[in-house]
Amino acid sequence: MKKLLFGFFLLACVPALAQDNMKDNASLQQDDRQWVQAAKNYAQTRYSSLDQINTANAGKLQVAWTFSVGSAHGQEAAPLVVGDTMYVVGAYPNELFALDATTGAMKWKYSPHVDPASQGVACCDVVNRGAAYDDGKVFYNTLDNHTVAVDAKTGKEVWATKLGEITKGQTLTMAPLAADGKIFVGNSGGEMGIHGWVTALSEDTGKIVWRAYSVGSDKDVKIGPRFHPLYPDAKGKDLGMTTWPNGRWQSGGGPVWGWISYDPKTNMIFYGTGNPGPWNSNQREGDNKWTATIFARDADTGDAIWADQINPHDMYDYDEINENLLLDLPINGKVRPVLVHPGRDGFMFVIDRETGQIYSADKYDTQTSILSYDIKKGRPNYNKALTPLLGKNIRGICPASPGAKDWQPTAYSPKTRLLYIPHQHLCMDYKTSQAAFIPGTPYVGATVNMYAGPGGYRGEFAAWDLTGRKKVWAIHEKFPVWTGALATAGNIAVYGTMDRWFKVVDARDGKLLYRFRAPSGFIGQPITYQGTDGRQYIAMLSGVGGWAGALANAAIDPRVRNGALGYTGAVNDLPGVTSGGSTLMVFALPADVAETGGAP
Repeated sequence: MKKLLFGFFLLACVPALAQDNMKDNASLQQDDRQWVQAAKNYAQTRYSSLDQINTANAGKLQVAWTFSVGSAHGQEAAPLVVGDTMYVVGAYPNELFALDATTGAMKWKYSPHVDPASQGVACCDVVNRGAAYDDGKVFYNTLDNHTVAVDAKTGKEVWATKLGEITKGQTLTMAPLAADGKIFVGNSGGEMGIHGWVTALSEDTGKIVWRAYSVGSDKDVKIGPRFHPLYPDAKGKDLGMTTWPNGRWQSGGGPVWGWISYDPKTNMIFYGTGNPGPWNSNQREGDNKWTATIFARDADTGDAIWADQINPHDMYDYDEINENLLLDLPINGKVRPVLVHPGRDGFMFVIDRETGQIYSADKYDTQTSILSYDIKKGRPNYNKALTPLLGKNIRGICPASPGAKDWQPTAYSPKTRLLYIPHQHLCMDYKTSQAAFIPGTPYVGATVNMYAGPGGYRGEFAAWDLTGRKKVWAIHEKFPVWTGALATAGNIAVYGTMDRWFKVVDARDGKLLYRFRAPSGFIGQPITYQGTDGRQYIAMLSGVGGWAGALANAAIDPRVRNGALGYTGAVNDLPGVTSGGSTLMVFALPADVAETGGAP
């Protein structure tokens, strides 16, 4: 009788999560019972104020229900929860499922017609990183370069817009951002010599509102009178062309396949661009603007406001597509609006989001390729001894090409004031070769051999003090930590490992509170929400793959160390602990434990 009364009490006290009332994305972000963007909110914090699951009771978590998305490729997507419904998209063929968020019962499935040829031009597995919800529609990207809008109630397609061409090596893998009545999307294909861009679409019609390229003329990049870069190297005409030799900007890369943030106060978006093409930097003298760059743009027009090229003349595939968290932090005694960028190059950047001024750049992992970062000039001081030379094998470069951290997103807790970083700990040997550009084919020109960094471990989950500018604690993992992070008001942090562990730790000191071994390794993104039964749930897709885990579910010979763009050598023991899969794992406390709770 007690459980029945508890259930009735929760249902009576929790406001109804009626789907009919769930419309505006900006408002829904404030309701932590739900999760309406892959990143949780515009600021990309991946933090929830829910605290039913906390340090006192997390050890009693149980699997509440599971669901298969039916694709054995790498599963990187973050589920969404709107009202009483969960939406989850799988890797290719990119089916979208609507599930009862409390019971797991399937409501509908949307199956787009995705061109199978898109699999052949996907650099690093046929992944998808999630969807976005707004105004009764779910928006997401398909691998073959379509952005689609699906009716959230019925699963019927509202519109589908083609944005790129497979024959040119383009794909779409990122999670779109819904903001300002627009859907913001960027393309993938940095290893195919594509012309990178970010595009804004109308939420209502799917029509293109504007497009800004990463390289090319000022007109193409949407650099005009409003552009006010802080650093001298960013000033000049048509730098997206003139900082490249012999017109190589036309195959220069700069994809936008990571995360886009939005500041509603200034109506600006912030994002980073990917690597230049080819990887062989000997073929492209100059800074190669605007690759490996953080942009600030007007959301309505796409006009560039400022740009910081984090890695001019990128030599190691240090994409800067990682997330930019929008926070207000004390800087020199005054609180300033900043973006926090955990760089792929191993530096933690704190940047003024109004001006682009770099306030600090601190190493958060082993770094040998860059000696230091000059925040006055806005440029790295490269280690000349590790400069790639044509045909020469350069050893001991740290971090390796996936960076100290790749796309896998961090989480920030305003309660602990710590940033939780899932990342890899790898170094590499690097040998360049001449690359020929043929549209739609690999354009790399480098052979990479990756291996564990100092200490012998290959992954880490760490807590970083943004104010103190230091690492507070770290958990070393056997394999690269390729999942996103989650932080909550219950003082817990959540992540997963490629050797199949779902983990909940104390956000204050990293103490392990709970773990569960799933059917396949984790490279997904954890989320949390409240069900209609009043219980807090945590959900994450298991299914190893992606660049880091391709060896476990692809026809790659583990004896070839430079396979999968070098990742094979780093994880050649992965097939011995996991295989591919596609299981959505959902966890909750037993009803009686949820009733009594416990102090976080």
